[in-house]
Amino acid sequence: MSQSAVQSEPCFTWADYQTWNDDRRWEIIDGVAYDMSPSPTSRHQRIAREIGAALYAYFKGKRCQMLGAPMDVKLSNNDVVQPDLLVICDPSQIKPTHIEGPPALVVEILSGYTHEQDRVRKMRLYAKAGVKEYWIVTPFPPLVEVFVLDGATYRMHAGYGKNEELAGVTFPDLRIRLADVFDFPLEPEEEAIRRGKESPGPAYRAG
Repeated sequence: MSQSAVQSEPCFTWADYQTWNDDRRWEIIDGVAYDMSPSPTSRHQRIAREIGAALYAYFKGKRCQMLGAPMDVKLSNNDVVQPDLLVICDPSQIKPTHIEGPPALVVEILSGYTHEQDRVRKMRLYAKAGVKEYWIVTPFPPLVEVFVLDGATYRMHAGYGKNEELAGVTFPDLRIRLADVFDFPLEPEEEAIRRGKESPGPAYRAG
């Protein structure tokens, strides 16, 4: 992000975001900019590929569309995120440069340094914005948690392990075999190493 993007108050906007360089990925939550570095691991990408392929196959030929990162999603003037995977059912939300408004479904894949972001900040944001269904994917141990919007907050609908079949809620006939998603070696040591070596990117706040 260029030096000119740093403001005296932590209240960045969509207009600010559009002026920043594309060499790094950023998200804005409640006006605060978060660095999304470092890049995802190969494990993260493989999981995203498998879930993305299942979603693409399910939605092919239907009104809804599956999209993947990097894709800017503008939830408000002070909230811009890049979910790992998302489903849009209103074609008018798809703009040339971004998605305008809340997706019907968002999928986030955890890494050692995104737990707080995905489980706290983003969960609150997605609920406030009106995202109907939110999946949190934990690579190790393999787990997919399905949350459903219930009023102003999320209610946990179900958790699915590696040898189970995930069932959608907003899309009741959507099924994903998680044995296919997690069909590669998963080592606890890798997660421990990632946690030890990496820390969250800086949140640009006034000192």
